[in-house]
Amino acid sequence: MKSENRCYCLSEKPYAICCQPFLSGYSLPDTPEQLMRSRFSAFCTGNVDYLFTTHHPSARQPNEKKMLNQTIQDTQWIGLKIIRSEKPASGAIKGFVEFIAFYQNNNIEQLHENSKFIYEGNRWYYLDGEILKPHKFKQNEPCWCGSQKKFKRCHGRRSG
Repeated sequence: MKSENRCYCLSEKPYAICCQPFLSGYSLPDTPEQLMRSRFSAFCTGNVDYLFTTHHPSARQPNEKKMLNQTIQDTQWIGLKIIRSEKPASGAIKGFVEFIAFYQNNNIEQLHENSKFIYEGNRWYYLDGEILKPHKFKQNEPCWCGSQKKFKRCHGRRSG
């Protein structure tokens, strides 16, 4: 569970200066990574309108809001790890972010994706993503949850 001030996206920044300005409509993400992080926070906070408006119109499904609401009701989003983020060159219209989003239904699971973003109309949009194989964490790797513990001492513990 996140501390009161820490952002849902696990950026180490307070929510109030990380993702909240985007979710509240106060500002727009400058990079695909900021958009990815803010979309994750929107899943955590149930902000369906933000998820809908930041999904490129050409990629939206007819029942998009209904599907988003169902996902939010059925899933508890618990962590985000950015694997790779390409900072687009000035004037670039496409960007990519590889990430792992951790969620819990019954067990802790992960969504490992290479997401595509497009810059259009002075803003970034999520376009679509390629689902990748689940990431296998090394025992001495920092845990995905942001606890500052090694994976083996945190979520890598095996229950007996």
